[in-house]
Amino acid sequence: MIHSESFETAALDRNREPLAEFTFQAVCTGIVLGIVFGAANAYMGLRVGMTVSASIPAAVMTVAIFAALGRKATILEANLSQTVASASTALATGSIFTLPALFLWGVVPPYWQIVALCFLGGLLGLAAMIPLRRLLIVQSRDELPYPEGTACAEVLMATTRGVSGAGWIFAGMAIGAAVKLLVGLFLLPDMLVLPLAFLPKAEFTLELSAALIGVGFLLGYRQSAVCVAGSLLSSLALIPLIAWLGEGLTGPLPPETKALIAGMSSDDIWKNYVRYIGAGAVATAGILTVLRGLPAMSAAFLAVARGIGARHAPRGNDRTRHAPRDDIHHAERGEYASTDRDLPGAFILAAIAVVVLVPALVPGVLGGHVGFLPRLACSAGIALFGLLFVAVTARIVGIVGVSSQPTSGIALVTLLGTAALFAAAGWTDLRAQAAVLTVGTIVAIAASKSGDISQDLKTGYLVGATPAKQQFGQLLGAATACWAVAATLTLLGTHYGFGGKALPAPQATLMKMIIEGVLSGHLPWRLVFSGGGIALCGMLCGANGLAFAIGVYLPLSTMAPLYLGGCVRGLVERFRKDRPLGEGDVGVLAASGLVAGEGLAGVLVAGLVAAGLVPKERLPMLSGIPGQAAIIVVSLLISWFLWRSCRKR
Repeated sequence: MIHSESFETAALDRNREPLAEFTFQAVCTGIVLGIVFGAANAYMGLRVGMTVSASIPAAVMTVAIFAALGRKATILEANLSQTVASASTALATGSIFTLPALFLWGVVPPYWQIVALCFLGGLLGLAAMIPLRRLLIVQSRDELPYPEGTACAEVLMATTRGVSGAGWIFAGMAIGAAVKLLVGLFLLPDMLVLPLAFLPKAEFTLELSAALIGVGFLLGYRQSAVCVAGSLLSSLALIPLIAWLGEGLTGPLPPETKALIAGMSSDDIWKNYVRYIGAGAVATAGILTVLRGLPAMSAAFLAVARGIGARHAPRGNDRTRHAPRDDIHHAERGEYASTDRDLPGAFILAAIAVVVLVPALVPGVLGGHVGFLPRLACSAGIALFGLLFVAVTARIVGIVGVSSQPTSGIALVTLLGTAALFAAAGWTDLRAQAAVLTVGTIVAIAASKSGDISQDLKTGYLVGATPAKQQFGQLLGAATACWAVAATLTLLGTHYGFGGKALPAPQATLMKMIIEGVLSGHLPWRLVFSGGGIALCGMLCGANGLAFAIGVYLPLSTMAPLYLGGCVRGLVERFRKDRPLGEGDVGVLAASGLVAGEGLAGVLVAGLVAAGLVPKERLPMLSGIPGQAAIIVVSLLISWFLWRSCRKR
């Protein structure tokens, strides 16, 4: 652990000589890494509903890339690069939580529309957070630790003195990409399937995926166990139960209108029945999580409001101990230090005005191509919920971190509020549903962006960076990563589709169901409410409601490798009781590399399918028992790779 004295030294190092910060090389490196992690996170989020932070891996990779190019990166360059790169995570999170629902409705958004929605959400989150920086990052520095931001500062301090862990990130990326290409090019089978004869239509399935093993490692044993428990409930209880009860039925069981259960496979039962139960579980867990978090959200908003009302602009004394001598001299004259300078107020006002007015005035930006009055109502929703949740999220992540920020709940509240307004106005057709959904997209991205830049600004505060340069870097990151995220969504949605077992997009399915429920009411409510009861039982047992519910919705083939990764981390931490894994641990970096590598390779394979160079489906070259054995061997080798990386001190 690096203590505050080290952070103070890092900032005061600028007294001795000016440190390069906003350089062409740092910006370009950050943009490239942002595109990499943006595409990878979009791909992974569509598969398991989770994304990984890019900040620490990007910081370590920046130092390594600079070293490979023959120049040592300064701590401020590395910080600027990771700030630019991390902008992509928020865009991926907000978009994959909502936009796949448009594909499910058959209202496929054009590429430019996804780009616009991603950028507008990122711009709102950035602009609305800037006025809160001094209050939350500087004045509340003892109250709000911002855990990921502090951890990233520690990693920057360590890596700029000597690259550590970068090789494991790149090795993880190579392994993740190689495994995905072996599967995507049909050299190896993608799934191990073991029928369980003692239960009707029950199967144990395991997908060959380095990224899922990596995500499980990042989540840890407890969280991955909760996820797989929900999936086991679906695969070994619900599907066999429905199959057994349906064996004697002579007619179809609603909501299915044609096929008999007796003639269905386990996949068919999941598609026609279990996925609605899972969606109900996710919806219930999301709503209960929001209700449970309302006191914290209200307290966060009130704290921000009180702070804004009471604050006075901090001068040199607030940051003197973190500022160079020249900056201290300016601060004593009543000017802001370079380490306390934000982008100008004119930018903030103009950016917020653009985000609020463009959806209302420019047809086609929002989904559904609705008229002016519905677009105006959407803009009002963006302004109200966007500004509210940016403030709430920026404060909440200061305590619980970005990984625990309630993005799903924020999107859910936004959609419920906007859909209620549309229902009252009589706007209930499919076009209205699409418009409501895209309001949620912008607000979810803005809230996620607010949490992300808050952590980055905390890192910058600790290492003596210039906030205005970080903020401009985030703007550049959002302006470039939005193209990669949009391309990933378009490619995967067009050529693979969402909502199935390959790309289930669980949060987007939830948002779709919520909007349909409010505006049309056409849902198999008995199955949905059954899922709600399951989620409630899980939460009463002390499990993380959303993690358990996502497990109920997602297939066992996805959750099993996740649990394998969690088991590896559990074993590592059991044997290293004296030093638990932290955000900057080499094992965590290696797991992040697995996720990034498979994500990029997945997008590449989708591009090859789109170009007609690779078929969408084909039997693998290695099939049968040898193929099944290969899945087990490769999965164990990936697990060994993570175990081996954790032994590096």
